[in-house]
Amino acid sequence: MPKILIVEDDPEMGRLIARGLTAEGHETTVVDTGVDALIALSGGDFALAAVDVMLPQMSGFEVARRIRQTGSSLPILLITARDAVEDRVFGLDSGADDYLTKPFAFVELSARVRALLRRDAAADKLVLTVGSVRLDSLAQSATAGGHPLSLSPKEFALLRLLCTHAGQTVGRAVILEEVWGTTQNIDPNIVDQYVSYLRRKLEPGAAGVQIATERGVGYRLQESG
Repeated sequence: MPKILIVEDDPEMGRLIARGLTAEGHETTVVDTGVDALIALSGGDFALAAVDVMLPQMSGFEVARRIRQTGSSLPILLITARDAVEDRVFGLDSGADDYLTKPFAFVELSARVRALLRRDAAADKLVLTVGSVRLDSLAQSATAGGHPLSLSPKEFALLRLLCTHAGQTVGRAVILEEVWGTTQNIDPNIVDQYVSYLRRKLEPGAAGVQIATERGVGYRLQESG
């Protein structure tokens, strides 16, 4: 059960976020100052921090900056009513991974949290091996049967996502969110197009894997027997 730290000085907002995330299976801790956030993080094994920007004593920007100064790669979601471009840029430069502006629908917060947790889990697996396919996320390189694969950045990201969830069907919406960063104003058929590209490059006989289609749902990378 992922533990999420919620840093919010508005008691009602903190309760609402905690209630929603708890209902989705997360364990939550709520604090109302940046200082308390840093204390909680020093003694707790958290999977993510959702931090309001406008906090007493220490802003959410400063909280993010101090977390990164410790060398932590903890996913940080900043939440704020300040939606100017320069504020978002400053937040990301402070070390945040994502930035959500108020007012927001809880379903959007939930989706951002899930995406950050998935991204963090995938980052833990720098080298992935499925069949004879080997991906090195750090070097951004891939081989099949020991031979280099020439992949575009989007093809590499798609193959990494499928390898991370090998044996499981990954939905088109998830692929769009993870590889293209959005499901808005983009033709879902682009997923099918890039899967087709990968299939040709993998050559199942040599790669030892195949990309199976679950009609109406998505795609699944599996070893070919």
